[in-house]
Amino acid sequence: MKDNQFDIAVIGGGIVGLATAYQIQVEFPKLAIVVFEKEKELAFHQTGRNSGVIHSGLYYKNGSLKAKNCVEGRKDLIEFAKTNNVKYDICGKIVVAINSAEAERLEGLKANGEKNGLKGLSLLNPVEFKKIEPNVEGLKALWVPEAGIIDYRGITNKLAEQVLAINPKSKVITDCEVQDYSDVEIKTSKGEFKAKHIVFCGGLFADRLATKDKVKLDMQIVGFRGDYYELSDAAKSKVNSLVYPVPNPEFPFLGVHFTRMTNGDIECGPNAVFTFKREGYNKTDFSFKDTLQALGFVGTWRLFINHWKFGLNEYKRAFSKTLFLKELQKMMPTLKMEDIVEGRSGVRAMALGRDGEVIDDFKIIKNKKNIHVLNAPSPAATACLAIGKQIMEEAKSHFNL
Repeated sequence: MKDNQFDIAVIGGGIVGLATAYQIQVEFPKLAIVVFEKEKELAFHQTGRNSGVIHSGLYYKNGSLKAKNCVEGRKDLIEFAKTNNVKYDICGKIVVAINSAEAERLEGLKANGEKNGLKGLSLLNPVEFKKIEPNVEGLKALWVPEAGIIDYRGITNKLAEQVLAINPKSKVITDCEVQDYSDVEIKTSKGEFKAKHIVFCGGLFADRLATKDKVKLDMQIVGFRGDYYELSDAAKSKVNSLVYPVPNPEFPFLGVHFTRMTNGDIECGPNAVFTFKREGYNKTDFSFKDTLQALGFVGTWRLFINHWKFGLNEYKRAFSKTLFLKELQKMMPTLKMEDIVEGRSGVRAMALGRDGEVIDDFKIIKNKKNIHVLNAPSPAATACLAIGKQIMEEAKSHFNL
């Protein structure tokens, strides 16, 4: 086989793309696989800009792909991290109720988590949860011992190393943007390649890649930016592990939370605001094409209309440190302005239907000789190896491997 010819191409060098390449390579070590990543490094976008949490499977609807893949994938992820010396810590988290309505919802969260197979969930009173997080205030909390933190960039790069170690004919090519493709050729910024099949793991551009492959879509990717603050060095001791609010079931976000990172930093956030550029990490970033496509989609406007008050509050917090702090103080009243400093941001690919509803579960489809990962929202990073295994099984039959 020539240097530019491969059995399977994977487009997208995030954690789902590399986990997919890895699982296919493990099952079929003789296949030559190529991964194309347009940035100069892997895990540059959603993978490297999320909160670094190992999700337990607490929130997801029982029986959904999210729930199944999260619970199974978490175990595989931890095993892979152990074997490959990637930093992680199963530190646990508390979900804090600050009023009676949230305290009632904690019961439902606990029951849902137990249905999904989580172990050790327990409801704590303030005296009990303050032994874990002394600076947190609330009426009740849910202790989730199986949650943790991990270095997702490190995982992604180790997956790439493993692919190349299994088959030296395989390649992971960075700084290489896929510009066009057909049944025969893949045109990139580094020349032309050939592959018998393609697996698309394009994240924020999953819909555009599918449209180019003549897939008829009833959904669209809309980007939402999340801004983070960090606790100052003097305030880091105020948080020991992971502290989450009780999610509002009316909104598709978990709310701002405190996350201890693997490097010892403590992040606070994120908020969730519509972004005018799919890979726009600054508050004023703008792309005419991205904006026109998002605002030209009826589902975007229906989402705005359904959740206008939530969206307005999120935008206010995006431009006001005072309002962001006020939100954090709901769980930690002693937090002061000087305790938080502006941090990084990320953009989440949200798949919207025409009705304005968020497509909550994973969505993977087959088209011609290819497979498209159209929607891989959180907990896709936690579940990456389970998702990769699922795609491998799909590829086994669809590609007749």
